[in-house]
Amino acid sequence: MSSSTTVGTAARPLRVAVVGSGPAGVYAADILTKSEAVKSGELTVSIDLFDRYPAPYGLIRYGVAPDHPRIKGIVNALHKVLDRGDIRFFGNVDYGTDISIEDLRTHYDAVIFATGAIKDADLNIPGIELEGSFGGADFVSWYDGHPDVSREWPLEATSVAVLGNGNVALDVARVLSKHADDLLVTEIPDNVYAGLKASPVTDVHVFGRRGPAQVKFTPLELRELSHSKDVDIILYAEDFEFDDESDRQIQTNNQTKTMVGTLTNWIAEQPEDLSDLKASRRLHLHFLHSPVEIVDSAETPGKVAAIKFERTELDGTGNARGTGELVDYPVQAVYRAIGYFGSALPDVEFDHKKGVITNDGGRVLDASGEHVPGLYATGWIKRGPIGLIGHTKGDALETVTYLLEDRENLPFAAVPEADAVVDLLDSRGVKFTSWEGWLALDAHELALGAAASDAGTSHGVEVQRERIKVVPREDMVDISRDGVAAQV
Repeated sequence: MSSSTTVGTAARPLRVAVVGSGPAGVYAADILTKSEAVKSGELTVSIDLFDRYPAPYGLIRYGVAPDHPRIKGIVNALHKVLDRGDIRFFGNVDYGTDISIEDLRTHYDAVIFATGAIKDADLNIPGIELEGSFGGADFVSWYDGHPDVSREWPLEATSVAVLGNGNVALDVARVLSKHADDLLVTEIPDNVYAGLKASPVTDVHVFGRRGPAQVKFTPLELRELSHSKDVDIILYAEDFEFDDESDRQIQTNNQTKTMVGTLTNWIAEQPEDLSDLKASRRLHLHFLHSPVEIVDSAETPGKVAAIKFERTELDGTGNARGTGELVDYPVQAVYRAIGYFGSALPDVEFDHKKGVITNDGGRVLDASGEHVPGLYATGWIKRGPIGLIGHTKGDALETVTYLLEDRENLPFAAVPEADAVVDLLDSRGVKFTSWEGWLALDAHELALGAAASDAGTSHGVEVQRERIKVVPREDMVDISRDGVAAQV
């Protein structure tokens, strides 16, 4: 057992490991370093951030559309935290494979899990297993150049259905409908550009179970749809239903009011004869549709040929109920974007129904419901994949507050020396990357973009490319480690 006279003071700092370097992990580390106990000099801390990927930023690098307007600001904020030098980064270290809970508890007094949620939530309807039925999160990983997914994606459909009314659904629909040349200003890898360029898609349909006042995306995401060139947005008057709860939300919630106003303006400005729309691609927004079945056909057995919905209606409380009316849409691909779901971690109690580490306010619990001393969770793996990135700060503050309250009763790390974990990883042959390595990789990706821009065109298109993302994990690791070695 530790005591305030030996841990977190001049004798030695409180050693904390954070598993996950996305916003949740970085915010937790930053909040801990800026806590009153640390600022006053009462406590000293030493924080190491671990990530299974060679590069930091987690969801921001591998879970948000590359043309999202807020990415750069969030990356800059996370960069400033990690660039201070008081938080170490260990990339390409997989918890449960390269390093275990026993290892972490040997070298750290406390461990914060911030591993997020990267899998698609299940949708249990007939036909979900057909060829051409995809998870939206998997597609996001592909177009974001995730190092552990295939470089290829089957973009063969002319008509596509996207299920969901959250930001991820809009991201998926926007990337599917947008012309590939217009994405060259982002950091998309060349294989993603080539795949999107060859896509024959003409129509992308986004379906939500409830009405326009109940959508879960944000005004910014909605407005981004209208910025796509040569893509017409189409809405349907029969989908615009508002009940008493909808009216209340519109009157009391500025975000809802803004989104409903945008949608109603769009449909008011839409020509009565849709044949007057001349764009080569169309993005359809549908409401009051609940998916029932994905079906194949005699001509294409085993492959998506259509999707069946039950029309719904609002029940007065903002929720939807079925009407019994069934409608079919001929599509050749279906993307479910109804939410993310967390993955269990080795040797940590997990709630498989909620997809979170079992915890109480961030304190990790064991099977009997007792707090496991020294173990904590934050972000989506703590509370589920809900809320925006900004909500993660408050979430991290709660977890860090509990950790600080517990600090005099944390289990004592047997081998707390900072170099010990480096020696451990080296002894296992783990090719871990560092913050300095990320700076080298960052510079390399920027140089790739500059080279493409200097050439005057990229893929025959005149465009300024800020960066081109490196995809293969081995290349990311080599560039990171070689960059550091070159500085020594």
